[in-house]
Amino acid sequence: MLRLGLQPIRRCCCRPRRWKSTAARAETDEFGIPLKPTWSVNELLSSYPTPTISPATLNHLHDLAALIPPEEGSEKFDKVKGELEELVRLVEAVKLVDTEGVDLDAATERTDNPQLNAPPLNASGRSLLKHAARTVDSFYVVDADKRH
Repeated sequence: MLRLGLQPIRRCCCRPRRWKSTAARAETDEFGIPLKPTWSVNELLSSYPTPTISPATLNHLHDLAALIPPEEGSEKFDKVKGELEELVRLVEAVKLVDTEGVDLDAATERTDNPQLNAPPLNASGRSLLKHAARTVDSFYVVDADKRH
């Protein structure tokens, strides 16, 4: 399991907990952006096995997305299959991250953006349907060829 190297920063009892990394500090520019990469997705993923997606599963995913799958055995088929396998590999690696003890509310707290505190826009839910080209019973309609 991956473990995040985070420890709480001591603060006044009335403020939410903040976290700091226990990893070595990287040299940064004036905005705090590291000058060199501190980690690599490829490095991380190289330690995980590559999953295998069957041609039937790939065709099923295309059907669900209302897409026409590439010809099985073609170069494009192999490319799409490989890309999906890498995405599944990434998702599986992310699922293994141990976030026990991490206060997500404090990690996502941002006070420097005034838009975050702005009132929500009125357009949401069913009111967005008025922008659709076609709807049926409050659902968007997408024209697609059904192969089965």
